[in-house]
Amino acid sequence: MALIAPRVTPGLPADDAQNLARSLQDSNDITVFVDGTVHRLPNEARDAVVDLLGRLSRGEAVTVSSVEEMLTTSRAAELAGISHTYLRNMTDRGEIPVEYRGTHRRIRLADIMAWLETQKKTATAEEEST
Repeated sequence: MALIAPRVTPGLPADDAQNLARSLQDSNDITVFVDGTVHRLPNEARDAVVDLLGRLSRGEAVTVSSVEEMLTTSRAAELAGISHTYLRNMTDRGEIPVEYRGTHRRIRLADIMAWLETQKKTATAEEEST
């Protein structure tokens, strides 16, 4: 998995950290408002937010980043609806970017999706020209 654009947030000032710690004490119920609408977070997201807020409440600096999903060639080929061998040949020719983990190839989900979109556009253009 590849990290994408981490963002570092410094620790909170002591007063803000204490207020946040008091708010979190004995609770992990987090209400999220987006444009005035209440959203219930799935458990995994709620846990991540509680963890982030807990760290900030202790005055810790926090780094937030996302992880890009990396696929095996078998999984990428399955998603693309092509053979594993055909996909490996495309990576060898540089048509689809690949990263190596030791001797194992890994392909970004976004790269497979982009390739599929290109294939769809090419097929549509060919249909329109006939």
